[in-house]
Amino acid sequence: MYAARLCTRVSVARPLIQPLASAQPVFAVRTFQTSPQVLDESLEQAAKFIGAGCATVGVAGSGAGIGTVFGSLVEGYARNPSLKTQLFSYCVLGFALSEAMGLFCLMIAFMILFAL
Repeated sequence: MYAARLCTRVSVARPLIQPLASAQPVFAVRTFQTSPQVLDESLEQAAKFIGAGCATVGVAGSGAGIGTVFGSLVEGYARNPSLKTQLFSYCVLGFALSEAMGLFCLMIAFMILFAL
């Protein structure tokens, strides 16, 4: 019975390959269409955020440096209390340099975000 259906004239006359113009896609395809300018702007914005985040890592280093400076001040006081004024002046200098490095990192991060 099945062999008789395969050998009928209708199945022989049907083309095996459909032309490309009349071919219908089997699966629906979803596309996200944006203009190239929007893609360029979003990529630039993402790069700015990544660069600013990398630049602010130095602020954490500044905090660690300040903690180390004052920890060393307390240790120096404990070892030799007679050098109190000299140790404090060195401590203030170390604090200022460490804080300046942190502020420079923060300034660079803001320049990346808002000036470029």
